[in-house]
Amino acid sequence: MRKVLVAIFLLLLISPLVAMFYLRFFLPDVEVPHVEVEITPERIQHGKYLANHVTVCMDCHSTRDWSRFSGPVEVGSDGMGGQRFGREEGFPGIFYSKNITPYSLEHWSDGEIFRAITSGVDKDGKALFPVMPYPYYGSMDPEDVYDIIAYLRSLDPIENEIKSRVIDFPMAFLVNTIPEKPKFSKKPAPTDTVAYGGYLVKIAACMECHTPVKNGQVIPEKAFSGGREFIMPNGKLQSSNITSDSLTGIGSWTEEAFVARFKDYYKPLREVEVMPEGAINSIMPWTMYGGMDSSDLVAIYRYLRTIQPIHKEVIQYTKTKKKGKG
Repeated sequence: MRKVLVAIFLLLLISPLVAMFYLRFFLPDVEVPHVEVEITPERIQHGKYLANHVTVCMDCHSTRDWSRFSGPVEVGSDGMGGQRFGREEGFPGIFYSKNITPYSLEHWSDGEIFRAITSGVDKDGKALFPVMPYPYYGSMDPEDVYDIIAYLRSLDPIENEIKSRVIDFPMAFLVNTIPEKPKFSKKPAPTDTVAYGGYLVKIAACMECHTPVKNGQVIPEKAFSGGREFIMPNGKLQSSNITSDSLTGIGSWTEEAFVARFKDYYKPLREVEVMPEGAINSIMPWTMYGGMDSSDLVAIYRYLRTIQPIHKEVIQYTKTKKKGKG
């Protein structure tokens, strides 16, 4: 009996160590695909459009001017990386966006960039934390990914060394379970407006921000109902309800009003509203999404109108109460 108990004890002791060893050294299990992107002006132009106005890669991989509404990208910082995402914002550690200009990607193959975008695995086989919503990018049409790669190759190289991330336990091990093989889709024809709008909503990861989360995971049955919390320097921001509910969502919005809401924010950096002192800024990059083609915004609107309405009032801004002295 004693031997049995000892064996059970050793098994219980060893099993977690084996599991941790497996997570650390055998995952993520996503191979580098054979990809060679033909760099053409057409690919670069469309990739620029996607990276700046739909998938908004430049949102995190550039420097944002948070003194202005929605933190527009500073001129000349495209792709240089270095944005910090820390524990104070609810992340399990400290993460920095990568430099994705040719200065950093020069020695990456097209396949390695492709894998990073669509599966979240870097050149060295390390799992990326999904601050970058690669689980959504993995549903893209590969042709769109090729266009983004062509655009990244065309950027001016910016010398900017990025700090190493620090991941808290147990996420340091669990992060390796997140990357998975992409599940690509064929981009619908723009004439199939609702399906095309659904494709844009998916690759723009709208659901990720506009859905409440539990244990770090979006709650599917509450998709697009808003209420996801974002900790800002001087308060809390909750994302808007964008379901078709007429009272608490966008059900009462006209197509024209929806498009105009985005287009109103598409302007040069110097013309973007300076935020009043102490105000809570918007985390949504309105100036970037505002550059989306009006026809694409129409498609997104029409798709969102097909989503089941969820009646949910959202308090968008909650300022942090200042602690009294004494």
